[in-house]
Amino acid sequence: MTEQLTKQVPEDLDELGPVDWIVVEFPGSRFNGEIAPTLVDLVDRDVIRILDLLLLKKDDDGNLDVFEIADVEDSELGELRSYETALATLLSEEDVVAAAEAVEPGSSAALLVWENRWAAPFGSAVRHAGGQLVASGRIPVQAMLAAIEHDGEHESEGD
Repeated sequence: MTEQLTKQVPEDLDELGPVDWIVVEFPGSRFNGEIAPTLVDLVDRDVIRILDLLLLKKDDDGNLDVFEIADVEDSELGELRSYETALATLLSEEDVVAAAEAVEPGSSAALLVWENRWAAPFGSAVRHAGGQLVASGRIPVQAMLAAIEHDGEHESEGD
């Protein structure tokens, strides 16, 4: 995947931001393109750059279908169709199959790879200073909300 990525990044590799990926599941295959305006806004404000986007669909038996933007009806895409020609093909078949393991049968999902353009100047400064990223992580929003709720319950008990 790294070799493919270098073919699709900006000419000035020094300005490349961190690259992330997510799989967003829609139980019951309720994906309808409603998230497109928010994603478009992030791209328009140069916060992110979409590098790859696939739609996954599992039937009730767990059989997987993978769709590129060109394969999907406009009604499901919203404004995402505008990125069709700008998308890179970064994900290997193995990447897609591994990501799809998280998707429940009878659901659809979006597999999104993006560059965090907002962080590119910081990444460049770190590299110029001789530093390198040695660890990274992400706390899921659901875990943050649960922790806040848990803390709130304990504060109420202490009053």
